Amino acid sequence: MTGTGAGSGLRLEGVSVAFDGTTVLDGVDLTVAPGEVVVLLGPSGCGKTTLLRTVAGLQAPNAGRVSWDGLDLVTVPTHERDIGLMFQEHVLFPHLDVAGNVAFGLRMAGVPESQRLERVDRVLELVGLSGSGDRAVGTLSGGEAQRVALARSLAPGPRLLLLDEPLGALDRALRDHLVAELGVLLRRLGQSAVHVTHDHDEAFALADRIAVMAGGRIARIGTPAEVWADPRTEGVARSVGHRNLVDLDADGHCALGRLGDGPGTVLVRGDRVGLDAEGVPAVVRSVAFRSGRGEACFELDGLELWVPVGQAPDPGATVGVVLEEDAVVPLAAD
Repeated sequence: MTGTGAGSGLRLEGVSVAFDGTTVLDGVDLTVAPGEVVVLLGPSGCGKTTLLRTVAGLQAPNAGRVSWDGLDLVTVPTHERDIGLMFQEHVLFPHLDVAGNVAFGLRMAGVPESQRLERVDRVLELVGLSGSGDRAVGTLSGGEAQRVALARSLAPGPRLLLLDEPLGALDRALRDHLVAELGVLLRRLGQSAVHVTHDHDEAFALADRIAVMAGGRIARIGTPAEVWADPRTEGVARSVGHRNLVDLDADGHCALGRLGDGPGTVLVRGDRVGLDAEGVPAVVRSVAFRSGRGEACFELDGLELWVPVGQAPDPGATVGVVLEEDAVVPLAAD
């Protein structure tokens, strides 16, 4: 089973949506190649879910075009678009067992029973629930229920899978585990997918490309490495998890020295900051540990700088910080 074929995949051109005169999507252009996983990242209200609903056919655009392999989908009903949907509220049918839930879409499509049984067994194996077809959904854990919902979305072999915060209700550890599994599974299947999240760690773990949304537009799109290294705007920098946004004075100075040619805001990449006794003196204000790795907050004349460190210095200590050549990234205002 594969979710994609040859062709150009999904294309959105100038897609706009407005509700009661309020613009929610504003001329969005986006492509998703066959087999590609694109993650839409951004805060609540930025248009992520509306974009997903427009692709699915649940929301008609006020302007623009949605197509697959060049075929206009705007007038194609949702059930004829060959698109799988998975949401945070997965809504498994309580009166059906696991196999019955997974087979639901196949049965509605008129797939013969023998083929349904074979397909159900295969997707349950893919999501790590082999042999669970006769279980009642009420006996499933949160993670297992999400796997069943994913299997149900994958069973018809959609050419495109849309996932709207599918893991948002799970605890952090389980969420991280399932994100890693989901990425492996989508790539094994060659499955085109658009995944919506507001969690930057989830986006970086899953995406081939990340599209950061703000105000109904795509503010930045690129590979995870490209978006991290050069977010371009203050809003995108915050959305992807950067914390060292530094304001410069009229001459481009701050506590770290001269970092620009004039006033504005720059990003100081924490992963490009080093410790050296000859560097700019800074006081260690706090140290936090994430996944066994230290992150220290340094203070320099009122400026806070967050830096990942292998061996964290003690709070209260004074250290020297130095900036590597590519540590400073100019940012445009939002």
